[in-house]
Amino acid sequence: MKKKALGAMALAGTTTLALTGCGGGAGGGGGEGVIDYWLWDANQLPGYRQCAEDFNEANPDLTVRITQLGWDDYWSKVTNGMVAENAPDVFTNHLSKYPDYLRFDQLVPLDDVDLDFGQYAEGLADLWVGQDGSRYGVPKDWDTIALFYNREMVEEAGLSDEEMAELTWNPDDGGTLEKAIARLTVDRNGVRGDEPGFDKDHVEVYGLGLTASGAGMGQTEWSWLTGTTGWTHTNENPWGDRYNYDDERFQSAIAWWSGLIDKGYMPRLETTVGASMPDNFGAGRAAINANGSWMIGQYAGYDGIDLGIAPTPIGPEGHRASMFNGLADSIWVGTDDLEGSRKWVEYLGSPACQDVVGAQGVVFPAILSSTEKAVAAFEERGIDVSAFTDHVSEGTTFLFPITSGAAQVEGIMKPAMDAVLTGQADVSSLTQANERVNALFE
Repeated sequence: MKKKALGAMALAGTTTLALTGCGGGAGGGGGEGVIDYWLWDANQLPGYRQCAEDFNEANPDLTVRITQLGWDDYWSKVTNGMVAENAPDVFTNHLSKYPDYLRFDQLVPLDDVDLDFGQYAEGLADLWVGQDGSRYGVPKDWDTIALFYNREMVEEAGLSDEEMAELTWNPDDGGTLEKAIARLTVDRNGVRGDEPGFDKDHVEVYGLGLTASGAGMGQTEWSWLTGTTGWTHTNENPWGDRYNYDDERFQSAIAWWSGLIDKGYMPRLETTVGASMPDNFGAGRAAINANGSWMIGQYAGYDGIDLGIAPTPIGPEGHRASMFNGLADSIWVGTDDLEGSRKWVEYLGSPACQDVVGAQGVVFPAILSSTEKAVAAFEERGIDVSAFTDHVSEGTTFLFPITSGAAQVEGIMKPAMDAVLTGQADVSSLTQANERVNALFE
Protein backbone atom coordinates (compact mmCIF):
# COMPACT_ATOMS: atom_id res chain seq x y z
CA MET A 1 0.00 0.00 0.00
CA LYS A 2 1.22 3.46 -0.83
CA LYS A 3 1.91 5.78 2.07
CA LYS A 4 -0.30 8.40 0.43
CA ALA A 5 -3.31 6.16 0.81
CA LEU A 6 -2.36 5.34 4.37
CA GLY A 7 -2.08 9.03 5.08
CA ALA A 8 -5.70 9.38 4.05
CA MET A 9 -6.57 6.73 6.59
CA ALA A 10 -4.70 8.61 9.30
CA LEU A 11 -6.72 11.71 8.48
CA ALA A 12 -10.01 9.82 8.50
CA GLY A 13 -10.34 10.35 12.25
CA THR A 14 -11.14 8.04 15.13
CA THR A 15 -14.10 7.46 17.41
CA THR A 16 -13.98 7.27 21.19
CA LEU A 17 -15.94 4.81 23.41
CA ALA A 18 -15.88 4.57 27.11
CA LEU A 19 -13.13 2.04 27.65
CA THR A 20 -10.30 2.05 30.17
CA GLY A 21 -6.53 2.06 29.77
CA CYS A 22 -3.31 3.58 31.05
CA GLY A 23 -0.17 4.88 29.41
CA GLY A 24 2.52 2.52 28.18
CA GLY A 25 5.41 2.13 25.85
CA ALA A 26 5.45 2.05 22.07
CA GLY A 27 6.71 -0.59 19.71
CA GLY A 28 6.51 -1.78 16.15
CA GLY A 29 6.71 -4.93 14.05
CA GLY A 30 8.92 -7.21 16.09
CA GLY A 31 10.78 -8.88 13.27
CA GLU A 32 11.41 -12.58 12.79
CA GLY A 33 10.82 -14.52 15.99
CA VAL A 34 9.51 -11.51 17.96
CA ILE A 35 5.77 -10.79 17.88
CA ASP A 36 4.76 -7.29 18.94
CA TYR A 37 1.29 -7.37 20.47
CA TRP A 38 -0.64 -4.25 21.49
CA LEU A 39 -3.69 -3.78 23.69
CA TRP A 40 -5.25 -0.79 25.47
CA ASP A 41 -6.81 -2.09 28.68
CA ALA A 42 -4.34 -2.03 31.56
CA ASN A 43 -6.68 -4.18 33.65
CA GLN A 44 -6.24 -7.06 31.20
CA LEU A 45 -2.48 -6.76 31.00
CA PRO A 46 -1.65 -9.35 33.71
CA GLY A 47 -3.76 -12.03 32.05
CA TYR A 48 -2.18 -11.48 28.64
CA ARG A 49 1.30 -11.42 30.10
CA GLN A 50 0.58 -14.87 31.48
CA CYS A 51 -0.73 -15.97 28.08
CA ALA A 52 2.47 -14.69 26.46
CA GLU A 53 4.65 -16.58 28.95
CA ASP A 54 2.72 -19.79 28.36
CA PHE A 55 2.88 -19.31 24.61
CA ASN A 56 6.62 -18.59 24.70
CA GLU A 57 7.19 -21.76 26.71
CA ALA A 58 5.30 -23.84 24.14
CA ASN A 59 6.98 -22.02 21.23
CA PRO A 60 10.60 -21.36 22.28
CA ASP A 61 11.45 -19.94 18.85
CA LEU A 62 8.87 -17.14 19.33
CA THR A 63 8.78 -14.26 21.81
CA VAL A 64 5.68 -12.12 22.37
CA ARG A 65 6.41 -8.52 23.34
CA ILE A 66 3.35 -6.76 24.80
CA THR A 67 2.70 -3.00 24.70
CA GLN A 68 -0.24 -1.41 26.51
CA LEU A 69 -1.40 2.11 25.68
CA GLY A 70 -4.35 4.26 26.72
CA TRP A 71 -7.35 4.26 24.35
CA ASP A 72 -6.67 7.51 22.47
CA ASP A 73 -2.90 7.02 22.19
CA TYR A 74 -3.47 3.43 21.17
CA TRP A 75 -5.43 4.14 18.01
CA SER A 76 -3.35 7.09 16.89
CA LYS A 77 -0.16 5.05 17.26
CA VAL A 78 -1.61 1.98 15.55
CA THR A 79 -2.70 4.08 12.57
CA ASN A 80 0.47 6.17 12.46
CA GLY A 81 2.48 2.97 12.76
CA MET A 82 0.80 1.64 9.64
CA VAL A 83 1.69 4.84 7.82
CA ALA A 84 5.30 4.61 9.03
CA GLU A 85 5.38 0.85 8.38
CA ASN A 86 6.21 -0.07 11.97
CA ALA A 87 2.80 -1.01 13.38
CA PRO A 88 2.46 -4.00 15.76
CA ASP A 89 2.32 -7.48 14.26
CA VAL A 90 -0.85 -8.30 16.18
CA PHE A 91 -3.21 -5.86 17.90
CA THR A 92 -6.52 -5.78 19.71
CA ASN A 93 -9.09 -4.49 17.23
CA HIS A 94 -12.44 -2.78 17.71
CA LEU A 95 -15.56 -2.96 15.56
CA SER A 96 -15.66 0.81 15.18
CA LYS A 97 -12.15 0.80 13.72
CA TYR A 98 -11.70 -2.26 11.59
CA PRO A 99 -13.87 -1.20 8.61
CA ASP A 100 -11.41 1.63 7.88
CA TYR A 101 -8.42 -0.71 8.25
CA LEU A 102 -10.12 -3.05 5.79
CA ARG A 103 -10.77 -0.17 3.45
CA PHE A 104 -7.04 0.51 3.27
CA ASP A 105 -6.01 -3.18 3.11
CA GLN A 106 -4.17 -3.19 6.43
CA LEU A 107 -5.42 -6.49 7.85
CA VAL A 108 -4.35 -10.05 7.05
CA PRO A 109 -7.19 -12.47 6.16
CA LEU A 110 -7.48 -15.14 8.85
CA ASP A 111 -9.46 -17.76 6.97
CA ASP A 112 -6.84 -20.42 7.59
CA VAL A 113 -6.56 -20.12 11.38
CA ASP A 114 -7.07 -23.44 13.12
CA LEU A 115 -9.91 -22.60 15.50
CA ASP A 116 -13.44 -23.82 16.17
CA PHE A 117 -15.59 -20.71 15.75
CA GLY A 118 -18.57 -22.51 17.24
CA GLN A 119 -17.01 -22.21 20.69
CA TYR A 120 -17.58 -18.45 20.88
CA ALA A 121 -20.67 -16.58 22.05
CA GLU A 122 -23.23 -16.50 19.24
CA GLY A 123 -22.65 -13.82 16.64
CA LEU A 124 -19.18 -12.71 17.75
CA ALA A 125 -17.24 -14.54 15.07
CA ASP A 126 -19.55 -13.31 12.31
CA LEU A 127 -18.86 -9.69 13.18
CA TRP A 128 -15.28 -10.03 12.01
CA VAL A 129 -16.09 -11.32 8.52
CA GLY A 130 -15.66 -8.59 5.92
CA GLN A 131 -17.82 -7.88 2.90
CA ASP A 132 -15.43 -10.01 0.84
CA GLY A 133 -16.28 -13.05 2.98
CA SER A 134 -12.85 -13.29 4.62
CA ARG A 135 -12.21 -13.16 8.35
CA TYR A 136 -10.10 -10.34 9.80
CA GLY A 137 -10.30 -10.86 13.53
CA VAL A 138 -10.39 -13.71 16.06
CA PRO A 139 -12.84 -13.01 18.92
CA LYS A 140 -11.24 -12.36 22.30
CA ASP A 141 -14.04 -11.07 24.58
CA TRP A 142 -17.51 -9.55 24.68
CA ASP A 143 -19.35 -6.91 26.64
CA THR A 144 -22.87 -5.77 27.46
CA ILE A 145 -24.42 -2.85 29.37
CA ALA A 146 -26.02 -2.69 32.83
CA LEU A 147 -26.81 -0.11 35.52
CA PHE A 148 -24.25 0.39 38.30
CA TYR A 149 -25.92 1.97 41.32
CA ASN A 150 -25.07 3.16 44.81
CA ARG A 151 -27.01 0.80 47.06
CA GLU A 152 -26.88 3.14 50.08
CA MET A 153 -28.40 5.98 48.04
CA VAL A 154 -31.07 3.65 46.71
CA GLU A 155 -32.03 2.55 50.22
CA GLU A 156 -32.10 6.15 51.50
CA ALA A 157 -34.45 7.01 48.63
CA GLY A 158 -36.84 4.27 49.74
CA LEU A 159 -36.08 2.02 46.79
CA SER A 160 -35.06 -1.63 46.88
CA ASP A 161 -32.74 -3.89 44.93
CA GLU A 162 -35.83 -5.72 43.70
CA GLU A 163 -37.31 -2.51 42.29
CA MET A 164 -34.02 -1.63 40.62
CA ALA A 165 -34.00 -5.05 38.97
CA GLU A 166 -37.46 -4.54 37.44
CA LEU A 167 -37.30 -0.97 36.14
CA THR A 168 -39.38 -0.11 33.10
CA TRP A 169 -38.92 2.65 30.55
CA ASN A 170 -40.81 4.38 27.76
CA PRO A 171 -40.10 7.63 25.87
CA ASP A 172 -43.36 9.29 26.97
CA ASP A 173 -43.09 9.49 30.75
CA GLY A 174 -39.90 7.51 31.36
CA GLY A 175 -41.65 4.74 33.29
CA THR A 176 -40.33 3.63 36.66
CA LEU A 177 -36.80 4.38 35.46
CA GLU A 178 -37.50 8.11 35.42
CA LYS A 179 -39.28 7.90 38.76
CA ALA A 180 -36.21 6.22 40.26
CA ILE A 181 -33.82 8.74 38.66
CA ALA A 182 -35.92 11.65 39.95
CA ARG A 183 -36.09 10.16 43.44
CA LEU A 184 -32.34 9.62 43.54
CA THR A 185 -31.55 13.18 42.45
CA VAL A 186 -30.86 15.49 45.40
CA ASP A 187 -30.23 19.26 45.37
CA ARG A 188 -27.92 21.18 47.71
CA ASN A 189 -30.75 21.63 50.24
CA GLY A 190 -31.47 17.91 50.40
CA VAL A 191 -34.64 18.16 48.33
CA ARG A 192 -35.20 15.27 45.96
CA GLY A 193 -36.05 15.58 42.29
CA ASP A 194 -39.62 14.36 42.84
CA GLU A 195 -40.30 16.72 45.75
CA PRO A 196 -41.71 20.27 45.79
CA GLY A 197 -39.05 22.96 45.89
CA PHE A 198 -36.38 20.91 44.07
CA ASP A 199 -33.65 23.25 42.76
CA LYS A 200 -32.55 21.81 39.43
CA ASP A 201 -29.82 24.42 39.05
CA HIS A 202 -27.95 23.39 42.20
CA VAL A 203 -27.80 19.61 42.26
CA GLU A 204 -25.53 17.70 44.62
CA VAL A 205 -26.34 14.16 43.49
CA TYR A 206 -27.63 13.33 40.01
CA GLY A 207 -29.93 10.37 39.57
CA LEU A 208 -28.18 9.36 36.34
CA GLY A 209 -24.59 10.09 35.41
CA LEU A 210 -23.43 11.29 32.00
CA THR A 211 -20.14 10.81 30.22
CA ALA A 212 -20.81 11.99 26.64
CA SER A 213 -23.55 12.44 24.05
CA GLY A 214 -22.88 9.02 22.57
CA ALA A 215 -22.18 10.36 19.06
CA GLY A 216 -23.54 7.85 16.54
CA MET A 217 -23.28 4.61 18.50
CA GLY A 218 -24.40 5.56 22.04
CA GLN A 219 -23.05 2.26 23.34
CA THR A 220 -23.14 3.11 27.03
CA GLU A 221 -25.10 6.35 26.82
CA TRP A 222 -28.43 5.59 25.11
CA SER A 223 -28.34 2.42 23.02
CA TRP A 224 -29.79 0.41 25.93
CA LEU A 225 -32.87 2.64 25.62
CA THR A 226 -33.24 2.90 21.83
CA GLY A 227 -32.69 -0.84 21.52
CA THR A 228 -35.97 -1.51 23.35
CA THR A 229 -38.08 0.41 20.80
CA GLY A 230 -37.54 -1.74 17.72
CA TRP A 231 -35.16 0.87 16.28
CA THR A 232 -31.86 -0.19 14.73
CA HIS A 233 -28.84 1.92 13.86
CA THR A 234 -28.64 0.66 10.28
CA ASN A 235 -30.74 -1.06 7.65
CA GLU A 236 -28.61 -4.19 7.86
CA ASN A 237 -25.96 -5.46 10.28
CA PRO A 238 -23.21 -6.13 9.63
CA TRP A 239 -22.35 -3.97 6.63
CA GLY A 240 -25.44 -1.83 6.30
CA ASP A 241 -25.44 1.18 3.99
CA ARG A 242 -28.18 3.34 5.52
CA TYR A 243 -28.47 4.82 9.02
CA ASN A 244 -31.76 5.50 10.77
CA TYR A 245 -31.21 8.59 12.91
CA ASP A 246 -34.28 10.16 11.29
CA ASP A 247 -36.56 7.48 12.77
CA GLU A 248 -39.20 8.81 15.19
CA ARG A 249 -38.46 6.01 17.64
CA PHE A 250 -34.83 7.07 17.90
CA GLN A 251 -35.57 10.76 18.16
CA SER A 252 -38.26 10.35 20.80
CA ALA A 253 -35.89 8.26 22.92
CA ILE A 254 -33.14 10.87 22.62
CA ALA A 255 -35.64 13.62 23.41
CA TRP A 256 -36.55 11.86 26.66
CA TRP A 257 -32.94 11.13 27.56
CA SER A 258 -31.66 14.64 26.87
CA GLY A 259 -34.70 16.01 28.70
CA LEU A 260 -33.29 14.60 31.93
CA ILE A 261 -30.74 17.42 31.78
CA ASP A 262 -33.43 20.09 31.63
CA LYS A 263 -35.14 18.49 34.61
CA GLY A 264 -31.89 18.52 36.60
CA TYR A 265 -31.74 14.73 36.87
CA MET A 266 -28.60 14.33 34.72
CA PRO A 267 -25.56 16.67 34.53
CA ARG A 268 -25.14 19.08 31.66
CA LEU A 269 -22.88 17.83 28.91
CA GLU A 270 -20.59 20.85 29.12
CA THR A 271 -19.84 20.06 32.78
CA THR A 272 -18.60 16.56 31.93
CA VAL A 273 -15.69 17.63 29.71
CA GLY A 274 -12.50 16.20 31.20
CA ALA A 275 -14.47 14.50 33.97
CA SER A 276 -14.76 10.79 34.66
CA MET A 277 -18.30 9.51 35.06
CA PRO A 278 -17.15 6.48 37.10
CA ASP A 279 -15.06 8.69 39.39
CA ASN A 280 -18.03 11.00 39.90
CA PHE A 281 -19.99 7.92 40.90
CA GLY A 282 -17.21 6.93 43.28
CA ALA A 283 -17.29 10.41 44.76
CA GLY A 284 -21.03 10.16 45.42
CA ARG A 285 -22.04 12.65 42.72
CA ALA A 286 -24.33 10.23 40.85
CA ALA A 287 -26.57 7.41 42.01
CA ILE A 288 -26.77 5.41 38.76
CA ASN A 289 -24.30 4.95 35.92
CA ALA A 290 -25.09 3.03 32.75
CA ASN A 291 -21.83 1.44 31.68
CA GLY A 292 -20.19 -1.61 30.19
CA SER A 293 -19.06 -4.88 31.71
CA TRP A 294 -15.41 -3.98 31.13
CA MET A 295 -15.87 -1.40 33.92
CA ILE A 296 -16.95 -3.85 36.64
CA GLY A 297 -13.56 -3.83 38.36
CA GLN A 298 -13.37 -0.06 38.51
CA TYR A 299 -16.86 0.39 39.93
CA ALA A 300 -16.32 -2.39 42.45
CA GLY A 301 -13.05 -0.82 43.57
CA TYR A 302 -14.38 2.47 44.98
CA ASP A 303 -13.93 2.68 48.77
CA GLY A 304 -17.09 3.30 50.73
CA ILE A 305 -19.46 2.42 47.89
CA ASP A 306 -21.87 -0.46 48.41
CA LEU A 307 -22.23 -1.37 44.74
CA GLY A 308 -25.37 -2.73 43.16
CA ILE A 309 -25.69 -3.79 39.52
CA ALA A 310 -29.13 -3.79 37.92
CA PRO A 311 -30.16 -4.93 34.44
CA THR A 312 -31.17 -2.36 31.87
CA PRO A 313 -34.88 -1.45 32.01
CA ILE A 314 -37.70 -3.19 30.19
CA GLY A 315 -38.75 -0.99 27.29
CA PRO A 316 -41.97 -0.33 25.35
CA GLU A 317 -41.69 -3.56 23.36
CA GLY A 318 -41.54 -5.62 26.55
CA HIS A 319 -37.86 -6.51 26.68
CA ARG A 320 -34.49 -5.24 27.86
CA ALA A 321 -31.70 -4.39 25.44
CA SER A 322 -27.93 -4.11 25.31
CA MET A 323 -25.47 -3.53 22.55
CA PHE A 324 -23.32 -6.65 22.14
CA ASN A 325 -19.78 -5.65 21.36
CA GLY A 326 -16.90 -8.01 20.81
CA LEU A 327 -13.20 -7.28 20.49
CA ALA A 328 -10.89 -9.37 18.36
CA ASP A 329 -7.21 -9.82 17.60
CA SER A 330 -6.02 -8.90 14.10
CA ILE A 331 -2.74 -9.20 12.22
CA TRP A 332 -1.26 -6.17 10.49
CA VAL A 333 -0.52 -6.76 6.81
CA GLY A 334 3.04 -5.48 7.28
CA THR A 335 4.08 -8.05 9.88
CA ASP A 336 7.61 -9.40 9.52
CA ASP A 337 6.57 -12.80 10.88
CA LEU A 338 3.23 -13.84 9.45
CA GLU A 339 3.52 -17.47 10.56
CA GLY A 340 4.45 -16.52 14.12
CA SER A 341 1.72 -13.88 14.28
CA ARG A 342 -0.85 -16.40 13.10
CA LYS A 343 0.24 -18.86 15.80
CA TRP A 344 -0.12 -16.16 18.44
CA VAL A 345 -3.59 -15.17 17.22
CA GLU A 346 -4.66 -18.81 17.29
CA TYR A 347 -3.39 -19.08 20.86
CA LEU A 348 -5.21 -15.88 21.88
CA GLY A 349 -8.42 -17.34 20.49
CA SER A 350 -8.01 -20.69 22.24
CA PRO A 351 -9.27 -21.90 25.63
CA ALA A 352 -5.65 -22.07 26.82
CA CYS A 353 -5.42 -18.26 26.83
CA GLN A 354 -9.06 -17.30 27.30
CA ASP A 355 -9.32 -19.47 30.42
CA VAL A 356 -6.40 -17.52 31.88
CA VAL A 357 -8.05 -14.20 30.99
CA GLY A 358 -11.38 -15.35 32.38
CA ALA A 359 -9.86 -16.39 35.69
CA GLN A 360 -8.62 -12.82 36.15
CA GLY A 361 -12.22 -11.63 36.58
CA VAL A 362 -11.85 -8.52 34.42
CA VAL A 363 -13.77 -9.19 31.19
CA PHE A 364 -15.91 -11.93 29.70
CA PRO A 365 -13.88 -14.03 27.21
CA ALA A 366 -15.42 -14.84 23.84
CA ILE A 367 -15.34 -18.59 24.52
CA LEU A 368 -18.41 -19.43 26.60
CA SER A 369 -16.64 -21.97 28.81
CA SER A 370 -14.02 -19.32 29.60
CA THR A 371 -16.79 -16.82 30.41
CA GLU A 372 -17.90 -19.22 33.15
CA LYS A 373 -14.46 -18.85 34.75
CA ALA A 374 -14.85 -15.07 34.70
CA VAL A 375 -18.28 -15.29 36.34
CA ALA A 376 -16.81 -17.53 39.06
CA ALA A 377 -13.93 -15.11 39.62
CA PHE A 378 -16.36 -12.21 40.07
CA GLU A 379 -18.50 -14.29 42.43
CA GLU A 380 -15.48 -15.03 44.60
CA ARG A 381 -15.15 -11.26 45.07
CA GLY A 382 -18.83 -10.97 45.95
CA ILE A 383 -19.87 -9.39 42.63
CA ASP A 384 -23.05 -10.60 40.94
CA VAL A 385 -22.57 -10.04 37.19
CA SER A 386 -25.81 -11.66 36.04
CA ALA A 387 -27.14 -8.28 34.84
CA PHE A 388 -24.51 -8.49 32.10
CA THR A 389 -24.52 -12.21 31.34
CA ASP A 390 -28.33 -12.52 31.29
CA HIS A 391 -28.40 -10.37 28.17
CA VAL A 392 -26.54 -13.14 26.36
CA SER A 393 -28.38 -16.10 27.86
CA GLU A 394 -31.79 -14.47 27.39
CA GLY A 395 -31.12 -13.14 23.90
CA THR A 396 -31.68 -9.45 24.64
CA THR A 397 -28.61 -8.20 22.78
CA PHE A 398 -28.19 -6.49 19.43
CA LEU A 399 -24.90 -6.39 17.57
CA PHE A 400 -22.62 -3.38 17.38
CA PRO A 401 -23.39 -1.78 13.99
CA ILE A 402 -20.69 -2.19 11.35
CA THR A 403 -20.46 -0.07 8.22
CA SER A 404 -17.74 1.40 6.10
CA GLY A 405 -16.76 4.99 6.89
CA ALA A 406 -17.40 4.54 10.62
CA ALA A 407 -15.05 7.38 11.52
CA GLN A 408 -16.85 9.76 9.14
CA VAL A 409 -20.22 8.76 10.59
CA GLU A 410 -18.99 9.55 14.09
CA GLY A 411 -17.53 12.80 12.79
CA ILE A 412 -20.99 13.90 11.71
CA MET A 413 -22.99 12.51 14.60
CA LYS A 414 -20.86 13.68 17.51
CA PRO A 415 -21.40 17.42 16.98
CA ALA A 416 -25.02 16.76 16.06
CA MET A 417 -25.66 14.85 19.28
CA ASP A 418 -23.62 17.32 21.31
CA ALA A 419 -25.82 20.13 20.00
CA VAL A 420 -28.95 18.31 21.13
CA LEU A 421 -27.55 17.56 24.59
CA THR A 422 -26.45 21.16 25.11
CA GLY A 423 -29.78 22.59 23.98
CA GLN A 424 -28.35 24.24 20.88
CA ALA A 425 -30.48 22.15 18.54
CA ASP A 426 -33.78 20.32 18.63
CA VAL A 427 -33.81 16.56 18.34
CA SER A 428 -35.38 16.98 14.89
CA SER A 429 -32.00 18.29 13.69
CA LEU A 430 -30.81 14.69 13.73
CA THR A 431 -32.80 14.16 10.53
CA GLN A 432 -30.47 16.52 8.70
CA ALA A 433 -27.47 14.84 10.28
CA ASN A 434 -28.83 11.50 9.08
CA GLU A 435 -29.02 12.82 5.52
CA ARG A 436 -25.34 13.81 5.71
CA VAL A 437 -24.45 10.38 7.07
CA ASN A 438 -26.31 8.50 4.36
CA ALA A 439 -24.75 10.72 1.69
CA LEU A 440 -21.47 8.98 2.57
CA PHE A 441 -22.83 5.80 1.00
CA GLU A 442 -24.07 7.31 -2.25
